[in-house]
Amino acid sequence: MNIKATALALGLGSLVAAAPASAANVVTSIKPLELLVKAVAGDETNVTTLVPPGSSPHNYSMKPSQRRALQNADAIFWVGPDMETFLERLLASEEFEGRVVAFTKADKDDEEEDKHEKHNEHGHDDHGHNEHNEHAHDHGEGEDPHIWVDPALALEMARNIHAKLSSLEEFDQQQLDSNLASFEQNLEKREHAIEEQLASLEDISLFSYHNAFERFAKHYNLNLKGVLTLNPELSPGARHIADVQKQLKQANQPCLLTEPQFNRQWWRSITEGLNVTFSTWDPLAMDIESNRDGYLAFQQSIADAVLKCSPQHAEQ
Repeated sequence: MNIKATALALGLGSLVAAAPASAANVVTSIKPLELLVKAVAGDETNVTTLVPPGSSPHNYSMKPSQRRALQNADAIFWVGPDMETFLERLLASEEFEGRVVAFTKADKDDEEEDKHEKHNEHGHDDHGHNEHNEHAHDHGEGEDPHIWVDPALALEMARNIHAKLSSLEEFDQQQLDSNLASFEQNLEKREHAIEEQLASLEDISLFSYHNAFERFAKHYNLNLKGVLTLNPELSPGARHIADVQKQLKQANQPCLLTEPQFNRQWWRSITEGLNVTFSTWDPLAMDIESNRDGYLAFQQSIADAVLKCSPQHAEQ
């Protein structure tokens, strides 16, 4: 081989080495899953997230371009049918078989409802069906689907992402292994740091808009006293509001954790006249930069929101 040919070969080798780690197309339903994919796959991975800022994963309507992204995806990650209800029927079709990873399964009540629907499609009458359907996907019952806010469960999700991406030839196995190991170590460090930060808030009575906050509170032993609504898509009843107001009155330094996806003025009316402080957290991580450290930043953002509940930092 002459000198020019050798130089050309070396140049091509450099180009290959500098190329992105993966040419695979990955689709995630919500931003926190995108952050977990980046933690495992690296920043160069092409990830399309369906639910945009300000929208709810419970009732989102996809654009045609997003439908095409699903068609072209090599891997699709979503929480499951009790969270992204708009994806349930679509992802159950044969078109996506072998490409989809769901991190939770449907509640048994929802599975029974599907059976009733199929039963009714064949001409059978079910007088209780309409009433039952109105309560479908009520997150006050069954397992809480907001699993990604718990770092221990998020680590299991990252391992499942690793397993799926490892089956695709576009990904380098050693790099995936290295990224997952780094994520696990860094997540453990961040957990310990957050535990120390939140230790001083054990006497603060926390309240949240809906149960999305519960898993984070339980993981870090926070004092979560109440939830304003059991279903974020429906306004709570007068009796439940009265119960929450009573809890707020009796609470020690109550702090209400609001969410940017829902109307804040509604909470103001419920807490009017009560000595309640406010802080805002975002379970969908919309303001978090999408990179391999994004999930760690997401965990810290929740901790920072809780820290604002301390009397010297709380919003009035």
